Amino acid sequence: MKTKLFLPLAMLVALASAFGCAPREKDGSATAAAEKAVRVDGSSTVYPITEAVAEEFRTPHPDIRVTVGISGTGGGFKKFSAGEIDIADASRPIKPEEAAAAQAASIDYIELPIAYDGLTLVVNHDNTFVDHLSIEELHKIWAPESQVKKWSEVRSGWPDEELHLYGAGHDSGTFDYFTEVVNGKAQACRADYTASEDDNVLVQGVAGDKNSLGFFGFAYYAENQDKLRAVPIMTDGGPVAPSHDTIANGTYKPLSRPIFIYAATKAAERPEVQTFVTFYLDNAPKLVSQVGYVALSEQLYAAMKTRFGSKVTGSVYASPDSKGKTLDQLYLSTT
Repeated sequence: MKTKLFLPLAMLVALASAFGCAPREKDGSATAAAEKAVRVDGSSTVYPITEAVAEEFRTPHPDIRVTVGISGTGGGFKKFSAGEIDIADASRPIKPEEAAAAQAASIDYIELPIAYDGLTLVVNHDNTFVDHLSIEELHKIWAPESQVKKWSEVRSGWPDEELHLYGAGHDSGTFDYFTEVVNGKAQACRADYTASEDDNVLVQGVAGDKNSLGFFGFAYYAENQDKLRAVPIMTDGGPVAPSHDTIANGTYKPLSRPIFIYAATKAAERPEVQTFVTFYLDNAPKLVSQVGYVALSEQLYAAMKTRFGSKVTGSVYASPDSKGKTLDQLYLSTT
């Protein structure tokens, strides 16, 4: 059995407030901008990795304060383009309008994928009838015009019970990714569901509701398998459940994805930010796995170190040719 070196995710979020890892106030730059401080905010999906890195980082670098917040990917990019943070956690690539906002504020950035995630559909642990779901069934449930109210309306033979939905909030990169895959357009979704930028809220919601269906990052499922059950997704080869292996080898599709950090180039000139990002990339292979995600290849991490050291700015996803390409195709030929 794998030894866990970190506290459960729900406890990490609670402790963050007490020990300075919670989001800083929007106008709280006096404290956050203190000497040798690194400010990070954004995706709740990436949060467990960045927080684990920050915890490890404090031992060799006790003089550098790292604050890690959760405002969702979109919320993080807003703070990033406002100059309020040094690093944005993101569960999807930066959008053109977000890149334009950063450019308008004269903020260049270095895009660094740091892990793979499998967006995971979950039901209550006592739900035994959902054996799998197809993308078509998910669309039927989550489409903006959906009128599905009961499980029996999803598939014949399922119980005539109310279906209660839980999912990421609109500022979340997970929400963008899920809606694009399932509904064909980012942000296109029915409105009558319980939404939160904090995945722990969604975990507790599904865990306490026997008629629930929710979605969030794989690590939050992995940490709560005693309360939740992952739903396999129907692929051309049959139903595939999310796991480290199926996410890494690409068979868990189309819901596996890379996740990122974005470092502001000007901030990266400060020794403390440079030290933290270098430490992040050096330790990501170990820490990514320990908190429940899937590590990149050694070649990709080496390429990210080169990309950061050389301050290669911009997003590879800005090119229309990027669609459908793997991280190897996108980054190993450009670094």
